[in-house]
Amino acid sequence: MDNPSALDQLARPGSLFESLDNHAVRCQACGHRCQIRPNKRGLCGVRFNLDGVLMVPGGYVAGVQMDPIEKKPFSHFLPGSQVLTFGMLGCNFHCAFCQNWQSSQVLRDPCADASIDFIHKLPAEKLVSLAVEGGASSIASSYNEPLITLEWAAEVFKLAKKRGLKTAMVSNGFATPEALAFIRPHLDALKVDLKSMQDAQYRKMGGRLQPVLDTIQMARELGLWVEVVTLVIPGMNDSTDELWQAGRFLASLSADIPWHVTGYHPDYQMQNAPPTSVDTLQRAAEIGQEAGLRYVYAGNLPGRVGSLEDTHCPKCTKLLIQRRGYRIAQNLITSEGACPFCGEKIAGIYKSSDLSKN
Repeated sequence: MDNPSALDQLARPGSLFESLDNHAVRCQACGHRCQIRPNKRGLCGVRFNLDGVLMVPGGYVAGVQMDPIEKKPFSHFLPGSQVLTFGMLGCNFHCAFCQNWQSSQVLRDPCADASIDFIHKLPAEKLVSLAVEGGASSIASSYNEPLITLEWAAEVFKLAKKRGLKTAMVSNGFATPEALAFIRPHLDALKVDLKSMQDAQYRKMGGRLQPVLDTIQMARELGLWVEVVTLVIPGMNDSTDELWQAGRFLASLSADIPWHVTGYHPDYQMQNAPPTSVDTLQRAAEIGQEAGLRYVYAGNLPGRVGSLEDTHCPKCTKLLIQRRGYRIAQNLITSEGACPFCGEKIAGIYKSSDLSKN
């Protein structure tokens, strides 16, 4: 779809850009920092220059759903609660293994064109009301890449926080310092996909590794609750050396960062790689633990990875949260976010009024 006019009609002036000579602009939403001439688009396809003003998406959703917070996945952010998740269209990456490709790749892949039919105009106030009326404790921007629709997320999140909701984003982490500073006042939690520790792999996806590493570090420094996910893909990022690099990097920032190593299934343009085995996920989790991380989880294979779905106290090792997939069987963490057996503080956010130090 070369000219997504249906989206253009919903666009409004953005905030994350700087003006350049000859009515060009430089977008600041993601690490591409696209320089966009008048009547041209950034690499994401949804942010475009209209007579020297950067126009950005807003006022619609392409998907909205009530989910368990564990599905994002978050394991230390209001566990057991419901989150209203909304998404839009487009992405600043083009990953061959994308598992949300129908929405993320609609602007560059004709096979995904049908997604344009699922645009629903929806005011931010209505979206937040749906979350409150549905009993959600939080609201999250996900499905496509939220960085390229950050102004819309900020509008929604401002209203959500006024209604007592926590806010979260599920992102590839290819952010800029300007983008993180812009969203920080309205955001509580950030889940980042750390797809590889190889810059060459990131360049195949349309990005670079260093901005993602910087985002994880900066988000923590800004006081956001951060969890990291690595989709372990056989033959791409499952070597022992690369998993060690990821585990050590995260542990160097904080031993309290939850790391989710999740199982891949063949999808989109990458149908040849086999599904991730249980043994591979267990090996990845063990590496994360040996690297010094206190909370490591294996996902996407419910009931097959033993206790790696559960949260244990890092001090006394007692079982605190027992999970099977997205369902919580028990949660013994106190409302103050501590182990009831030994009093150890369990890093995370465990009640709507809490923003535990991470």
